[in-house]
Amino acid sequence: MHIGIPKEIKTHEYRVSLTPDAAADLTENGHQVMVQTNAGDGVGFTDADYQAVGCTIAPDAKAVFDGTELIVKVKEPQQVEYEMLRADHTLFTYLHLAADKKQAEGLRKSGCTAIAYETIVGKNGGLPLLQPMSEVAGRMSVHVGANCLERSKGGRGVLLGGVPGVAPAKVVILGGGVSGTHAAQMAMGLRADVTIFDISDERLNELDMIYGGRLKTEYSTKRAVANACMQADLIIGAVLVPGAAAPKLVTRDMVRTMKPGAVLVDIAIDQGGCFETSHATTHDDPTFEVDGIIHYCVANMPGAVARTSTFALVKSTLPYLRRLVDQGVQQALNADPGFALGLNVANGEITHAAVARDLELPFQKPDWLQT
Repeated sequence: MHIGIPKEIKTHEYRVSLTPDAAADLTENGHQVMVQTNAGDGVGFTDADYQAVGCTIAPDAKAVFDGTELIVKVKEPQQVEYEMLRADHTLFTYLHLAADKKQAEGLRKSGCTAIAYETIVGKNGGLPLLQPMSEVAGRMSVHVGANCLERSKGGRGVLLGGVPGVAPAKVVILGGGVSGTHAAQMAMGLRADVTIFDISDERLNELDMIYGGRLKTEYSTKRAVANACMQADLIIGAVLVPGAAAPKLVTRDMVRTMKPGAVLVDIAIDQGGCFETSHATTHDDPTFEVDGIIHYCVANMPGAVARTSTFALVKSTLPYLRRLVDQGVQQALNADPGFALGLNVANGEITHAAVARDLELPFQKPDWLQT
């Protein structure tokens, strides 16, 4: 199969979708890999590194799209990219379509087959291709939240861990999944006062068993979250509904009750965000203020730690990529119902039920998909 690796073009997106070692795994099995020049620069890989394992270097993105059939990316295609997609292309990347109707329409118009990392379900019911970036974003959320709390950044001037004789910051984490758990680990490591909210009693019990008295847990209700907002110095939104838009757990009225200079970090912003006052930001301009509350809503947080993120992502995507190229797209999806849940667009239609519902577009399962 002819595989294309374009250079990522989203603002401050330095990751690359395939490392040279992973590319070697494909070329040594007879596949052809075309990499856009300088695609790996942001993580320290040169064109020569890719050439050394049998890849072809393309001068620009157009050459990659024109010369390959399977396009592998990190972030959702920008308009200039989805306008280069064709009906015979398969796109394999993060899409987050539920919060991006414009992109969804662009993919439908192209006629391509689009498989989203974030909706693929593993054999244990988890989200194996979302997990590595959720881990990164969860850990980063505490770093950026602590930075935003500094007075020079507009924050309350609070140190997360406090000091002897001075109470630590109160950190509230909405969601006890992968991102939320990794955020809690980092915040506890910095000696903050940490509470996780979740709607799964089973998950709250698991977290309590693992962390004991170091971590507070609370069942998530609207009133409980509202009370927590009034006390929190930092709130991290880490709620995920696979394929669907994130629920708005913190309302504008709740934001108004928060302490001036408190901070909201919205990890769920790729799916529309879980704070009513959120809107996506970039690494160039990561924060904004609403009612005196600092919001950090960067939609590609892991891009800031591109080398760590690239290795974390590729170790998870490569097994699925192997199946696509060795078995063919349709056969690979039909062989694994969890993999088939990654299919978001095909034949000009939305093929994931939750995505279609949130976009208010028709859902159409392709005839060739048997799972």
